[in-house]
Amino acid sequence: MINVILHEAEFFARHGFYPEEQLLGSKFLVDLSVGFTPASELNSDDLTNTINYEKLYAMVCLQMQQPRKLIETLAQAIIDEIKKQYPYIETIQVTIKKLNPPLKGKVAYSAVNIAYNKP
Repeated sequence: MINVILHEAEFFARHGFYPEEQLLGSKFLVDLSVGFTPASELNSDDLTNTINYEKLYAMVCLQMQQPRKLIETLAQAIIDEIKKQYPYIETIQVTIKKLNPPLKGKVAYSAVNIAYNKP
């Protein structure tokens, strides 16, 4: 199996449960790992034999632009979009970190991690 990975893709977005969070926005980091078994040899050096990480980034970017109350919902939407575009994907792991969450003390980030394994 091959994993294509995006690590700490940074976005400014307006996700958050409270109206102030959606109004002010925040920085987020997204880690994404997508696993699949290639249909043919990778020796051909052909992009069609793998998952294009540029397209993965575009899918994440599109989902990040749609404000949601919960980052859990956002992570699941990313997984659902990837599964729709690449039905042969075997595993997906998404971690979304909200930097400097609005808490009473100093916290570097809050995060969720959702994993998908094809049955």
